Amino acid sequence: MNKLLKTIVFDNEITLSVLDTTDMVNEAIRIHGLTPLAAAALGRTLTVCTFMSSNLKNKSDKLSVTVSGDGVGGKITVCGNGDLAMRGFIDNPKADLPLRADGKLNVGGCVGKNGRLTVVRSMGLKEPYSGSSQLISGEIAEDFTAYYAFSEQQPTAMALGVKIGTDGKCVGAGGVIVQALPGASDRSLFLAEEITKDCKNVSSLIEEHGAEWIVNELFFTDKFEEYHPEYKCLCSRDYIEKVLISLGKDELNDIIEKEGKITVDCQFCDKVYEFTDLDVQKFFK
Repeated sequence: MNKLLKTIVFDNEITLSVLDTTDMVNEAIRIHGLTPLAAAALGRTLTVCTFMSSNLKNKSDKLSVTVSGDGVGGKITVCGNGDLAMRGFIDNPKADLPLRADGKLNVGGCVGKNGRLTVVRSMGLKEPYSGSSQLISGEIAEDFTAYYAFSEQQPTAMALGVKIGTDGKCVGAGGVIVQALPGASDRSLFLAEEITKDCKNVSSLIEEHGAEWIVNELFFTDKFEEYHPEYKCLCSRDYIEKVLISLGKDELNDIIEKEGKITVDCQFCDKVYEFTDLDVQKFFK
């Protein structure tokens, strides 16, 4: 079961979020047929975006994140909402590279160092909030830490990880994310950053001990709120119909004339929707 544990630590000066997203990553692997490298890149992004979605005020608020680098994996897209229904895809699900010198997956090479990270939040306002920053390393954690520093002026430290077993399935995935509250002391900031550094193998900690252990043993508290995010695509035939109708009757008739039918493939869940000439006629009755 996916978990998000949230609490406040160190004299109520630091917010702590610990995530176990193992099942979420395995669902992404199942849907998209991800290589271990692609699973690590997409899984880390899904993890941090789950944390970001948990900070939306309303369940109907929406989050969209793109990581556009020059690596072999291509662009990563993740969407979520305040209800923690998450989904995502990577342009090249079969991306593969040799392991790094330390024996770990080369996520930085998959994502690339040249590019941008863009965050869009839709919160029921006339205009959505949008922020972006340059990629730092392509390792995801460093990139999102830089985004929070430069785009939102929020001191943040995080450790993200995805561990893939020999059978291609995820055996541990998650993250530890700390953020300073206004007026946080240097001591609290130092403690939070040092402990987060010790969580660089967070995927192994999740596999061996679980999210609760990290909160209890590393951050010295047993008080937290628990949430259960999931990989969940929100597409439906009704939704796709509305999108098609917005294209206009002439455009749809032109596609039907050229292709014989209209085919829509959802990139988040790989479902395929097909519409015939008769369907198009019904749209505009």
